[in-house]
Amino acid sequence: MTSNPTEEAEELDLIRAAQAGRRSAFEALVRRHHVRIIQLCGSLLGNQAEAEDAAQEVFLKAYVSLTRFEGDAAFGTWLHRIAVNHCLDLLRKRARRKTDSLDELVEREGRAIEAADLAARLLATLPEEQRVAITLRETQGLNYEEIAKVMDCTVDSVKGRLKRARETLEKSLRHFLSAGGV
Repeated sequence: MTSNPTEEAEELDLIRAAQAGRRSAFEALVRRHHVRIIQLCGSLLGNQAEAEDAAQEVFLKAYVSLTRFEGDAAFGTWLHRIAVNHCLDLLRKRARRKTDSLDELVEREGRAIEAADLAARLLATLPEEQRVAITLRETQGLNYEEIAKVMDCTVDSVKGRLKRARETLEKSLRHFLSAGGV
């Protein structure tokens, strides 16, 4: 990634010196390529803080692998390949974590989620007055008198609505389960 023969020769000297163990030579190589590697990592990862961490890891990997660099490609090209591979690994790990988290949630909470979905679908089939009454009683924990006040009706009306709602839900649930819906 150098642009002229003098820079290429200087870089080759730095590479040889770094391969021979001169730490200052590798530091000079890092300074030459640091900005481009951070920009590449930033473009791939979409997060500047992650890009800076990734760039550090890329240079660490390059340092550890420096003795295997044979010069078949330019040093900058070699670094870019390390950076791309590293960032792709990070992106795969990120995607796996999201998938694992979702899988764990479904595994851990799956039955509860399925039950909640089923309950919501069954409640949606009820007439509005029955749906309101059963919701106030079962999810909000209101007693008959409180429900009557909220719905502006008598306690007997509340009892009748709850009874009809429960019968309808039980019938719908039996039908749903016998049809293999869960």
